[in-house]
Amino acid sequence: MQHEITDIIPLLDENGNLTQAGFAKRLLPIYDRTKVKGGFARLKEWDYYYVGNWEFGIALTIADNSYMGLDSISFLSFGDEPWEITKSPMRIFPMGKTGLPETSESGISKINGKGYSMTFTVAGGKRVLEAHMEDFKDGQPIDIHVTLTREPKESMVICTPFEKEGHFYYNQKINCMRAEGTVTIGNEKYTFSPADSFGVLDWGRGVWTYHNTWYWGSASGLVDGVDFGFNIGYGFGDTSAASENMLFHNGKAHKLSQVTFHIPQKEGKDDFLAPWTFTSDDGRFEMDFRPILNRASNTDFKVLKSDQNQVFGLFSGTATLDDGTVVQVKDLLGFAEKVENKW
Repeated sequence: MQHEITDIIPLLDENGNLTQAGFAKRLLPIYDRTKVKGGFARLKEWDYYYVGNWEFGIALTIADNSYMGLDSISFLSFGDEPWEITKSPMRIFPMGKTGLPETSESGISKINGKGYSMTFTVAGGKRVLEAHMEDFKDGQPIDIHVTLTREPKESMVICTPFEKEGHFYYNQKINCMRAEGTVTIGNEKYTFSPADSFGVLDWGRGVWTYHNTWYWGSASGLVDGVDFGFNIGYGFGDTSAASENMLFHNGKAHKLSQVTFHIPQKEGKDDFLAPWTFTSDDGRFEMDFRPILNRASNTDFKVLKSDQNQVFGLFSGTATLDDGTVVQVKDLLGFAEKVENKW
């Protein structure tokens, strides 16, 4: 039995520990940065958005990881010859000065660096994503202006403790938002239409331990003309109170138990571009995954390391809602990733 948080509560107690571990379907726990006790050098805060359709996608990140800030802009093309470009400028010792909001429901996340800027504005039922970077592709700049609307009332919210005093992870994933806007790279213009373009938010705040590996998968789209998506993942912290696995169907959240990623192996190593499978302990999430493109990066400074493989591809299989309804999924575009961090 997974613990559901159903009331508005403080996220942290006087010792900086979670008041409740578990999941919610709205952002009920209240995050207060002044109650963090685990050490501000260990505090990680980020806003990550992915927006995509069948042809292309973008990923935008503003992250303040205390001693290191990481801002990232990605463009991904899913055509006959898939390609991607990611530029990720780093900042030294932001230590919370980025000023990311303490809630995902309103406010402005903003960063300006050398040759780039990003602004995420949440107000009036909309999320407006704006970004600019010089010399993004072949010496040409990228400009992004995208608006996300039709945000579902229910989302995935989880409060995960670590087995260390004052350490925790507070996370919200919002799937199935509709996207409208443009991406311009030099003279090339790409257009998102709300008829077929969807956005997801990964909003994270927490005090993390040093070495972690996580698995995360997400998809948003239409199945039989109805908005459908999912969030799956595991790998860090104490998840005995709840997993972060959840289905989203027509605006409603349906809680899953445990889901396992089966990444194929080749010569003893992960073969990320070979077909994957996903299974669940209760049979409610059974998927095949056919990769299209791996957005891979490996930064290794020994003390600091980030080995990321975010694989985009097509999900096919079955997902069972809380009432037993089986959703037949065929070629739903999404991603699944494995990330190892020493941070």
